[in-house]
Amino acid sequence: MNSIKKQSLVAYLESFLTEARCERFNNNLQHRMRHLTVVLENVYQSHNASAVLRSADCFGVQDVHIVENKNAYNVNPDVALGSSKWLTINHYNGAEFNTPAAYAALRKSGYTIVATTPHTESCMLDDLPVDKPIALIFGTEKEGLSEWAIKNADAWVKIPMYGFTESFNISVSAALCMYNLTERIRKSQVKWELTIEEQIDIRLEWIRNTIDRCHLLEERFFKETAAKPMSGNS
Repeated sequence: MNSIKKQSLVAYLESFLTEARCERFNNNLQHRMRHLTVVLENVYQSHNASAVLRSADCFGVQDVHIVENKNAYNVNPDVALGSSKWLTINHYNGAEFNTPAAYAALRKSGYTIVATTPHTESCMLDDLPVDKPIALIFGTEKEGLSEWAIKNADAWVKIPMYGFTESFNISVSAALCMYNLTERIRKSQVKWELTIEEQIDIRLEWIRNTIDRCHLLEERFFKETAAKPMSGNS
């Protein structure tokens, strides 16, 4: 579906929403970014992964990539508190080991892959450059990232710590990193805002996740405009 048609569909569907909800969409889209994205490799505790989704939504990070190697992920609704419906979640689960596929997709999209690990070449979080798009990858709760994920990352970063405990919980680590990086990105000269096309696509997904049986309204729209229904999210 072309951009003009999609905008018309969005306008039609928004007529079924309250003015307050539409304004909320407008405000949040101005702060959404894809310059930073978060990747979770093989996280098996759903409440931790769901907490990361909640933080991503709070900090305006639109995309989360979930690599399911041994562990499948299901949203924990008590922790995510509905945040998953405002995010674009990408799953990688087509093979036994899916991290290479995730890395390839992220690099194709222009991301620098940064592993969160106490690697010998790690830089501190405050020193990580934000001029290029960043894909920040986190590993499992106990083992951390896979050896492959660490070896094939473009850079490594660690959070400064001053206590006896060896590491933060994954959800805490992700929240700290997202806060630091999103703040620095927004204060930088980087063009981090979503494009108009991206805003339209995301707005359409938000509407679909807001209106019950939204597909029936879409069918009516296409019937009234003598257009063929689009397939999927195209």
